[in-house]
Amino acid sequence: MATVLQVIPALNAGGAERTTIEMAEALSANGWRALVVSEGGELEGALAAAGGVLVPMPVRSKNPAVLWANSRRIRRLIDEEGVDIVHARSRAPAWSALWAARAAGAPFITTYHGAYSGRSKLKRWYNGVMARGDVVIANSSYMRDRIIERHDADPNRIRVIPRGVDLDKFDPDIVTPARIAAAREAFGVAPGDDRPIILLPARLTFWKGHEVALRALAELDVDAHLVFAGDGDGGDAILEIAAELGLGPRVLFPGYVADMPAAYAAADLALAPSTLPEAFGRTAAEAQAMGVPVIAAAHGGALEVVADGVTGWLVPPGDADKLSAAIGRALALSPEQKAAMGAAGRTRIASLYTARALQDATMRVYQEVLGLR
Repeated sequence: MATVLQVIPALNAGGAERTTIEMAEALSANGWRALVVSEGGELEGALAAAGGVLVPMPVRSKNPAVLWANSRRIRRLIDEEGVDIVHARSRAPAWSALWAARAAGAPFITTYHGAYSGRSKLKRWYNGVMARGDVVIANSSYMRDRIIERHDADPNRIRVIPRGVDLDKFDPDIVTPARIAAAREAFGVAPGDDRPIILLPARLTFWKGHEVALRALAELDVDAHLVFAGDGDGGDAILEIAAELGLGPRVLFPGYVADMPAAYAAADLALAPSTLPEAFGRTAAEAQAMGVPVIAAAHGGALEVVADGVTGWLVPPGDADKLSAAIGRALALSPEQKAAMGAAGRTRIASLYTARALQDATMRVYQEVLGLR
């Protein structure tokens, strides 16, 4: 039995966090131990249910003194718990994890979860810790190429493992009408209100495309709700833009949504309009798994996840006019056309992007670095 230590700043809603939970589940199912160093958060219960063990540590901090102190804490943890592999999933704690793993002689793996900008030399150096793993996992072919270009990384150390969707959980056939009604209530949609629901599930942060979605909605002739499902510190700014555009009660802010399958099932359309490229684009994949048409910005991993015109649409990033036009086309689909697009989306995700495929591929990487294969 081997012990894997994953390191991530917090355990709140997000692709990296959910992947951490999925790998804790896979490790436990294979008889391995799954430790997670993190400050914790909303998904602590999910981690425990998956068989993972949380080790609280202040790993969100970028303060150099805290990073160094964390490296000593992680080093002690490696020795005390017999950690065989250290797997870092975010930049600041990755520095602490790297120093600790190197000092202990433990294999160090990274997953390059974000398409970090790296405009300055110092920032590129800081980001570069994610390319210093003995094995570097990229979420998409786009990210593999970006890692090689940005960090002059050895292609032989990079493994492309796309994020996956749990098709047992994200299954439209098991989401009951009661769950859908509860999701609509959580959104703030009144009973009997049959206006279309456009769902943008993402953290409330500047680059996820909330402003683009608001401006697209302002141009739309159709009266529809725009639901921003997620939390974050950008909510006030987004509210101000909504007020300036006169959108008022058409824009709903339910905050963190626990039952995301029901949220997608309650929606007529999903948006993923990020203004910066996504490393993968998990929300676009989840929407398709639920049979919901999706509109995504045409850059980054979304170019691989969404089949334009087949499972959804791709529009130029930051272009509110094109996004508005695509929303209009989507909401004008007949029930038969929407069902056909939804079926194509679920088929695509089932064939390419499942949680089981991610778990199996990552377990093979763990076995590889331990010499078990």
